[in-house]
Amino acid sequence: MEFSMIFIVSNIMLLFSSAFAKTASPPSLSPTPAPAPAPDFVNLTELLSVAGPFHTFLGYLESTKVIDTFQNQANNTEEGITIFVPKDSAFNAIKKTTLSNLTSNQLKQVILFHALPHFYSLAEFTSLSQTSSTPTFAGGDYTLNFTDDSGTVHINSGWSKTRVSSAVHSTDPVAIYQVDKVLLPEAIFGTDIPPAPAPAPTPDIAPAADSPTEHSADSKAPSPSSTHDGSSSHKLISYGIWANLVLATFGVLVLF
Repeated sequence: MEFSMIFIVSNIMLLFSSAFAKTASPPSLSPTPAPAPAPDFVNLTELLSVAGPFHTFLGYLESTKVIDTFQNQANNTEEGITIFVPKDSAFNAIKKTTLSNLTSNQLKQVILFHALPHFYSLAEFTSLSQTSSTPTFAGGDYTLNFTDDSGTVHINSGWSKTRVSSAVHSTDPVAIYQVDKVLLPEAIFGTDIPPAPAPAPTPDIAPAADSPTEHSADSKAPSPSSTHDGSSSHKLISYGIWANLVLATFGVLVLF
């Protein structure tokens, strides 16, 4: 009897202890998802240095500090950026004074004019061609017009017309397209091309005047012919006088 009572009590205690252990165990937590990897940093300077003959455009990007604006847009915004890069030969094809005569602010606007503040794939230019104009980084009246001709993208800046000849880099958030000409905005070049600086006037050089001493000496110095004529006339006068004296003497003698 005592054994059966002990057995019953022990079973009851085991049941209570197992129930308590189940209620005290912490709930299982689902694992948190790993954060999405950050996009790779896009170095525009490195891209343009190795992608093609874009040294002139890259030089203007750095001298005007526009590279910082484009770099920030490429890596720190959700919009991305689209850049149209002229080849070195495109800059060689225009007059040197076309850009050298611009003010520093105008030159900066020209370089900003070569980019759009949004990433556009080549396929998206079809929709852009249906709009009248597309704003650029230069803002205001600095807009571009696009037309899609059977997959070839043509660009009209209002002053120059060109086309996209190749895609240098086209991965969101950065698109870089090569163009055949420098994009010159109508807002700067639409009326008159900046005039070339006028050449410095050349001083007038007066002809060397004759030396007054030489001139006076020449005017005073008798010529050989005039000296010869003077001596001949002097001799003739002397002969005439002697002839008259001889005739007068002969006449006196005849009278006597």
